[in-house]
Amino acid sequence: MASPRIVTREIHLASRPDGEPTLDQFALVERELPEPAPGQILVRNTWMSVDPYMRGRMNAGPSYNPPFRLGEVMEGSALGEVIASRDAAVPVGATVTHFQGWREHAVLDATAARIVDTSLAPAPAYLGALGATGLTAHVALTEAAPVRPGDTVLISAAAGAVGSVAGQLARKLGAATVIGTAGGPDKTAKLVSDFGFDIAVDYRAGSLHNQIADAAPEGIDVYLDNVGGDHLEAALDAARPGGRFALVGAISGYNATEPVPGPRNLFHAYTRELTLRGVFVPSHYHRWPEWIEKAAGWLADGSLHTEQTVVEGLDQAPAAFLGVLRGANIGKMLVHLATR
Repeated sequence: MASPRIVTREIHLASRPDGEPTLDQFALVERELPEPAPGQILVRNTWMSVDPYMRGRMNAGPSYNPPFRLGEVMEGSALGEVIASRDAAVPVGATVTHFQGWREHAVLDATAARIVDTSLAPAPAYLGALGATGLTAHVALTEAAPVRPGDTVLISAAAGAVGSVAGQLARKLGAATVIGTAGGPDKTAKLVSDFGFDIAVDYRAGSLHNQIADAAPEGIDVYLDNVGGDHLEAALDAARPGGRFALVGAISGYNATEPVPGPRNLFHAYTRELTLRGVFVPSHYHRWPEWIEKAAGWLADGSLHTEQTVVEGLDQAPAAFLGVLRGANIGKMLVHLATR
């Protein structure tokens, strides 16, 4: 049976930024969708994610993903309900995640969607703690920079989507002390009161090097880096011999118009025999079922606390994205898409 005619809305990239993006570089566009072909599904998106890595895709040159195309719809993680299907493996009514966000409806190959079990956790969790951000924290602290019992662990951007999960995971893995950095007194207070960190460092409140030295006078064993720049330098100064670094993101340099210099104290990695390993989460999707099994149980028993910063409506997605780049979110930044 043919699906109903769908006129939907999308966010297109209107122009490329030179430095920090602005709202006029996004365009809200209306268009009619084609009917699903054999092997395809039609999804009404209900939630979408905006993430810092998307900033790199706004540039003309490649980041670790191809650049967004000018005048065309952007993309990213989204979740929604299947409202038409031409593949028996993904039935109408299923809740799925996929990568065609920045739009209210999506036609895609059924093989590009993943059915999620909303009886385990609320649907938005599959874009946050049970999604790529939670999996990133898991891979970072169990494989890239494995936490060992008794470790002192430092996490930057600790009030964000990855960091807020990572701090709690470090504790579950046996860390003795978990330190997080964030910007401003409200966020740092929340790290300790809600996300289980022992010590919170406000990077806006003075020397980051000195504050981390005070928080970890004997040094750190593990560092999860979401920021780069001065945070990475401070962590290198604080690292104990044999320390392990998981390099997840470098948001401090995402709006830079020139190449960002490397840390000036990288030689510590030589003399202290440090391990610095990048985390590219698509290489670890095979570990998603393992992570969901663990994390869904922790969400259910309350031992994993998560928060979302929710913005309403596709038209507000660009503002939500710019907010992530400026640190406006606590936990995962999500856009709730109204049913149409």
